[in-house]
Amino acid sequence: MLIAVVGAALLAACSGGDAAPMATSVTPTPSPSPSPTPTPSPAPLPTASSAAYGIPAGASPFSGLPGGEGKPVLAIKIDNTRAAQPHAGLQSADLVYVEEVEWDLTRLLAIFNSSLPPEIGPVRSARISDIDMLAPFGAVAFSNSGMQSKLKPYIAAANLYDVSAERIYDAFRNDPGRPAPVDHLADPVALLAAAPDAALAQDIGLVFSQDPPPGGTPVAKVTATWPSSEVSFTWDPQAGNFIVGLNGEESRSTEGGPQRAATAVIQSVAQTDSGFGDKYGGKTPFIETVGSGGAIVLRDGRMWSVTWDRPDMLSGTTFTLPDGSLMPFAIGQEWIVLLDKTSKPTIK
Repeated sequence: MLIAVVGAALLAACSGGDAAPMATSVTPTPSPSPSPTPTPSPAPLPTASSAAYGIPAGASPFSGLPGGEGKPVLAIKIDNTRAAQPHAGLQSADLVYVEEVEWDLTRLLAIFNSSLPPEIGPVRSARISDIDMLAPFGAVAFSNSGMQSKLKPYIAAANLYDVSAERIYDAFRNDPGRPAPVDHLADPVALLAAAPDAALAQDIGLVFSQDPPPGGTPVAKVTATWPSSEVSFTWDPQAGNFIVGLNGEESRSTEGGPQRAATAVIQSVAQTDSGFGDKYGGKTPFIETVGSGGAIVLRDGRMWSVTWDRPDMLSGTTFTLPDGSLMPFAIGQEWIVLLDKTSKPTIK
């Protein structure tokens, strides 16, 4: 059972305001200076053992869905607490990351490429780990509701186009039907218009196939749990995908129905003290997405144990099966949950 999060301290921990940073001896290293043109693609990634695996022609390299090739990329931070639902526009995302923030809560980092919804939200604030997570995508448009003052120079130095609410105010509106601070909705077309040189979609290491690889273990539901947050994936054999659950309930959307994942990944990562936090004592973890480790991949009602590998900041992440071949993702919206390696998902 999730631990209830109460009090103004926890509400403020998730805000995009200028909360005072906590003292710490750990200081993150700023990213390279921004570039007016997208970063060149990293070195070629390993190829899959099957010719059927890869990125379909004309498709998004983040989902395999048609229409993504040659289009710019928008990355945007989204709240995933109960108060934040129903989500607006999230069903149009190609790829969704789940990352831990303060007070054992989580946030979503959604990647839009193949299609854009009318609105996206509720939009929330940036975190230091977002810079590393987005580096393989190139100089994409990165939107959020704001950030604490200490983080601003790091975002300014990163290879990103900052299209946050603080800079592109006219692209945002407050929904009167939602409580603050989960009332910020953004117009994705306006955000991308503010970053005309944003990087186009490029390979980040994922490969796709309509057919799953051999083997795998049947699975009904997998749940990743934090003391104040929960994300689950329940196989729906009729729809042929996974129903996304958030905080013990089926997720909700303004488009109708729950969020759904064609592929879901629980990626085991190391987390350290980032040196950031809020004035109430909440600590922001730094998520180590460069390196290697274990993961489980869910698709077609089955589960595979794989190894993930990302050799450096500019490289994408590959997911490799025990036989050395790349794990193909199902075509559709993908979810990658970054779970501290000290925690284990619950598998049914």
